[in-house]
Amino acid sequence: MMHRAARYRQSGVSERSAARIDPGGLRAFDTCTVSNAIERLNVRLRNEGFTGDEVRCQFPQFAPMAGYAATAHIRTARPPMTGNHCYYDRMDWWAYVATVAAPRILVLEDVDHPPGRGAFVGEIHAHIGMALDCAGCVTNGAVRDLPAVEALGFHLFAGSVAVSHAYAHIVDFGEPVEIGGLRIESGDLLHGDRHGVLSIPEEIAADIPAMASRIIAEERELIDFCRSAGFTLSELDKRIRSMSGKAAGPSKLPGEP
Repeated sequence: MMHRAARYRQSGVSERSAARIDPGGLRAFDTCTVSNAIERLNVRLRNEGFTGDEVRCQFPQFAPMAGYAATAHIRTARPPMTGNHCYYDRMDWWAYVATVAAPRILVLEDVDHPPGRGAFVGEIHAHIGMALDCAGCVTNGAVRDLPAVEALGFHLFAGSVAVSHAYAHIVDFGEPVEIGGLRIESGDLLHGDRHGVLSIPEEIAADIPAMASRIIAEERELIDFCRSAGFTLSELDKRIRSMSGKAAGPSKLPGEP
């Protein structure tokens, strides 16, 4: 069977590049609101589809990031079996990244145990990524050159920070990876901010902005009610049940017969 990376090199086109939405509109919403919209659309279990706290946003002040995943497995603790010790010679990697629908997100699973002995992405990799219309990088491994990368506006989500590249190199690319408990395939639509990273199911991606806007309006109305002189627990119960789509009948409050 032809390796996926070889297929990318031969075709020059990502298998999932066609008929994609422009994710730019998703950047108007924080990741918690996008997560709420996905929950409301009820297309997956609520404990799936997002990274755990072992992957942290390095620049929490940045606006949300949205884009399509360009995946790779990397190692940093040991030298590669062949070639030199630098990732810059892997033009096949960069060529693959360019085939993924833009904007792109570099998604790198460090398969060493423990991951993050060295940093694959730093200032130079961020510059190359931005030249290839990449919005950021998500990795369970390490990153470095934080002030320079921050100045570029390039998002970094990582498990740790390291001083050196060590032996950072690509093992393979274009294959499924797992970052912080989230399985990510090449071409998956991702969204991330200070709260973490989540994947957006393809079948509902176009519906997210409208649903997110609706949820924001509902929450604003509820917040205004909570701040009002007319606040009561019975009315709060009605409003919450209405937002959650439950039947309108009142539930018993503490102390009620």
